[in-house]
Amino acid sequence: MYWTYLRRELSGRKKQTAIVAIGLAIAIALVIIVNSLSAGIRDAQAQALESVYGVGTDLTVTGAQTEPGADGGARPQFDFDEDGGSTSDDGMTTLSQSRLTTDFRRGTLDASTLDTVTAIDGVAAASGALSLTNTTFSGELPQAPSESGTTDGQTGGEAPQEGQGGPGGGFGGGSFGVDSFTVLGIDPDADAVGPMSAVTVSDGRALEASDAGADVAVLDATYATSAGLAVGDTMDIGGTSFEVVGIVTSASSSADTASNVYIPLDVAQTLSGAGDVLSTVYVQAASSDDISAVQTALQDALPDATVSSQSDLASTVSGSLSSASSLITSLGTWLSIIVLAVAVALAVLFTISGISRRTRELGTLKAIGWSNSRVVGQVAGESVVQALIGGAAGVVLGLVGVLVINLVSPTISSAPATTAGMGGQGGPGAGGDGAGGMGGGGFGAQFTQTATDIVLHAPLSLWIVVAALLLAVAGGLVAGAFGGWRAAKLSPAEALRAVA
Repeated sequence: MYWTYLRRELSGRKKQTAIVAIGLAIAIALVIIVNSLSAGIRDAQAQALESVYGVGTDLTVTGAQTEPGADGGARPQFDFDEDGGSTSDDGMTTLSQSRLTTDFRRGTLDASTLDTVTAIDGVAAASGALSLTNTTFSGELPQAPSESGTTDGQTGGEAPQEGQGGPGGGFGGGSFGVDSFTVLGIDPDADAVGPMSAVTVSDGRALEASDAGADVAVLDATYATSAGLAVGDTMDIGGTSFEVVGIVTSASSSADTASNVYIPLDVAQTLSGAGDVLSTVYVQAASSDDISAVQTALQDALPDATVSSQSDLASTVSGSLSSASSLITSLGTWLSIIVLAVAVALAVLFTISGISRRTRELGTLKAIGWSNSRVVGQVAGESVVQALIGGAAGVVLGLVGVLVINLVSPTISSAPATTAGMGGQGGPGAGGDGAGGMGGGGFGAQFTQTATDIVLHAPLSLWIVVAALLLAVAGGLVAGAFGGWRAAKLSPAEALRAVA
């Protein structure tokens, strides 16, 4: 009899049922879509940061930022003596020189920092790296004029050739350029944590423990293609010839690797002249629950260093990825809460209003023997069924919204790291072409960002659907509780007076 009476009452108040169900459906659909988008944004941030941190890396320790003008790493200096180039018969001197330098904006860490890090409780593994920039100056310069105003093969009164010029523009015929790419010195034996844990070998091999002290290099696939290099070729790094032994790509198909070139750490320290130092220590915690405690312990043990977690780095991600994250987290979440609250409030109001219109009916039922608990159960049951109808409709609507988002696959951009380099180079988090020249900004273009386009997906998990249905049921129970409380206050005498 309960279900028969329930079905009859709902079918007799189709308008109220429809309004309550539609309100809850919109709220539940918003909850599903917002949660799916939030999960998609988190995945996108993890993808953008993967190249910087690497798989399994929980924390990074870096040198502190240096004040402008402070000695935080020398800028490239090119010194040519009298025999620094070769002179051709036409009086042109060919010059070429490479330099490996550390980031002048950030200080380095002593190599002993790695031992300090590994001694911290909760640290499962750690590896150090030295981030460098290889800058090559090359070109042709004319000989300086003699006292008589002439050079070998050129008179002082001869006009410079169009489109050419030497330093300062005092005489013509010279041209030069600057090319740069990023180099990361890594421990050849450390592949469980750090940048190399986030790459896969596409050709050749990765660095091995036996490569310590050897002039061998592994290249990012994108950079290798742009530079025309392959396994077995040689390349100049810091004035030394290196053999290319491997090509790597990011473990994520849409993310870049951490550098253009990877070489053994000890070779990088020696060749750059930086000494026994590191620029970054990559840390893996024993458990995700230990990350916060390990970060605090590292900050206490290394007060002059910068200790960052993925969540810290995520807060600095720029571009539309950050905007989307902020929008979903704030506006989307609050909109869902407001709409859900309004839907529940509407359900409560309609239920109480319905109780007022059903005074005769409910009073009569109590007069013929219905207990208060049975009346309350009847009213609550009606509200829960209305909520379930709205919840089911909301789940369907939410699934359609998520499907549309995944079909459209909107693209958002992110700039996961600010890089330093010469005239348009790539940097940490950007394994692309690092070529640059004076015409592209030269030594003044020290700050650049590598934007990564990421396709946004809205993953849907079962718990979101279950949570949405539970919210709908909870809304029905709240409405039923208020309506039942109102119905329980009715007395048979009121019903008899209403009938009379």
